[in-house]
Amino acid sequence: MANTMKFGNGQWATKKDSILAFNDESANFKPLPFATSRASTATRVNKAGLLETVASGIPRVDYLGNTKGALLLEPQSTNLLTYSETFSNSSWTKSGASVVGDFASPSADSPSGAFALTSTGTGQIQAALFGQSAGVEYTVSFWIKRKTGSGVVNLRAVENTSTPITITNEWARYSATVTSSSTTVRAGIRLDTVGDEIYIFGAQLEVGSYATSYIPTSGSAITRLADTASQTVPDGIIGQTEGTIFADVNVNGLKNDNTFISVNNGSFSEYIIIAGNVSGKINAYIFDNGSLQAGILSPDYSLGRFKCALSYSLNSVSFYINGTKIGSDISATIPTTNILSLGSLSFFTAPLNGKINQSLVYNTALTDAELAKLTTI
Repeated sequence: MANTMKFGNGQWATKKDSILAFNDESANFKPLPFATSRASTATRVNKAGLLETVASGIPRVDYLGNTKGALLLEPQSTNLLTYSETFSNSSWTKSGASVVGDFASPSADSPSGAFALTSTGTGQIQAALFGQSAGVEYTVSFWIKRKTGSGVVNLRAVENTSTPITITNEWARYSATVTSSSTTVRAGIRLDTVGDEIYIFGAQLEVGSYATSYIPTSGSAITRLADTASQTVPDGIIGQTEGTIFADVNVNGLKNDNTFISVNNGSFSEYIIIAGNVSGKINAYIFDNGSLQAGILSPDYSLGRFKCALSYSLNSVSFYINGTKIGSDISATIPTTNILSLGSLSFFTAPLNGKINQSLVYNTALTDAELAKLTTI
């Protein structure tokens, strides 16, 4: 089998608007640059385990929970809280609680650092936003670390819903998702035991069913724009009559369609794709000349890690997820493609809400035995 493109798996090379994949076919190890785009700054967790901000257009290799790193690709999101780090600001109301800035934050570049929240009574701090949307899911998230005490800590989300969380002496991010029934939404923390103290940092309130990467604010709501990664590849990388695409991804959330990996010609007419959808399924599709040639849908999945591979040749298509054959198709023509897309498509808004650990492209169709081995976690 000819592995013509490999990406990730601990091997990263990044610069502005570009990240490299590699071709080592026939012992010829050549870099293949992906064009990347994100017209805003964004945050990632670096190798040292610190949260840091990267400039517009810089690809985000994120090391949170993964020593090899993974390419973080996300849709657009807005932190609606106007002061995400300065909890002494008047936008944060305190009830039976005090906040004092006195500790280094998990961020390598935060100007304010973390604040210590102390319960002196009801132990609550919160921000309220008016004029929002009823019937919409919002997610609240904070970075939290215990300072003293052992009492219950609650996230206060949207409708003043209390979600108890178990915190430790190490920094971690905690989140809660609630559907709002009014146009007022809230974000906050409550300590149930007088005298307990915690460190807090990086508050975020955003529309959606999960917490996206942290978006710092200091006086106004801030929007992080979507990430993209694609390349028009040299001849021989994508198999035009047969081939295999593989993606090892961690999916944080499902919203509309979520591209894992695709080879395409930049339009709906010719493309091969592996993608998730809002129904919790992972799908493989092949379109040739605008007509569906193969459509294989998975069972329902929870969010998490998936190794997916799709092999294709004339009238022979096979799709595997996590070592299991999901389905096949024995009547399919294969489109002509020249673009490789990871985590997004140029012709359709379908961003991956998560991270790419590794992607591979073969210009031959792997056997079922090879697909099972490749996708086993």
